[in-house]
Amino acid sequence: MWFKNIRLYRFTKPFELTPEELEEKLAEHTFHPCGKHDQSKYGWTSPLGRHGEMLTHVTGEYIMICAQKQEKILPASVVNEAVQEKVEEIEAKQGRKVFRKEKLQLKDEATLTLLPKAFARTSKTFAYFAPKDNLLVVNSSSANKAEELLGFLRNSIESLPVIPPNAKNIPSEVMTLWLQHQTAGENFEIDQECELYNPAEDGNVVRCKGQDLYSDEIQSHLAAGKQVKKLGVLWKDALSCILEDDLTIKRLKFQDMVLEKADEADAESAAEQFDQDFAVMSLELSKFFKSLFKAFGGLQRKI
Repeated sequence: MWFKNIRLYRFTKPFELTPEELEEKLAEHTFHPCGKHDQSKYGWTSPLGRHGEMLTHVTGEYIMICAQKQEKILPASVVNEAVQEKVEEIEAKQGRKVFRKEKLQLKDEATLTLLPKAFARTSKTFAYFAPKDNLLVVNSSSANKAEELLGFLRNSIESLPVIPPNAKNIPSEVMTLWLQHQTAGENFEIDQECELYNPAEDGNVVRCKGQDLYSDEIQSHLAAGKQVKKLGVLWKDALSCILEDDLTIKRLKFQDMVLEKADEADAESAAEQFDQDFAVMSLELSKFFKSLFKAFGGLQRKI
């Protein structure tokens, strides 16, 4: 359950649904597996999986939700092969050429025939509401997956006034200054990974991993006009991550001192352990987000 990648969204209006109201609205859009002829299904499931029934899990001021998606895996090559066989059969039997419009129809028919035999792949995307922080926190490195969850959530609760956080100071410029001055602010420390890019030249990118970022080589790149797009950082000995210039957080890893807090009380069930993990993670991330936004000058006023 510990989040590994985060895409943040800020509420432009206060989130006022109670957990009970949210539960009721999500219940109208629960997950159901694919039927024989469904290519995909999307819906809400319990964050606790088989250990829970509720579609919301509340710990303190935070509300966890989980979206589940099931997709039929039907390779294009398999469909194309079935279509080609049908095309050859028609041309041989009827002595005529099969053109594009008819091929598209044959493709639809082949897909419908093959779907019941296709394997299904299931994935989950977790997110939680942090009303006091005015944030929705999505555990995903993919913008598309995060937007899919937002779109379905918006449809489920009828309104979701959120936008990505917009820092007052441009993150790439701030992180570039960190590297130039060889120091970061707000309890951040620079780790050994970064990606530099030249704003004037597409494709002119330098990626560094496991390298001393205070070296003369890095300083030469910065002097030549390159800016930081991604930067590995440590925060207060509590966590490490890769910060991106749109404030996406990737490869988030909590340090032992944080993980041990969740194990201080012996959990008697998987549900209790989930609750303890969520409580520690959400409180630690709340402090981290405050430092993150402050490091970039705070957030722009709401639109």
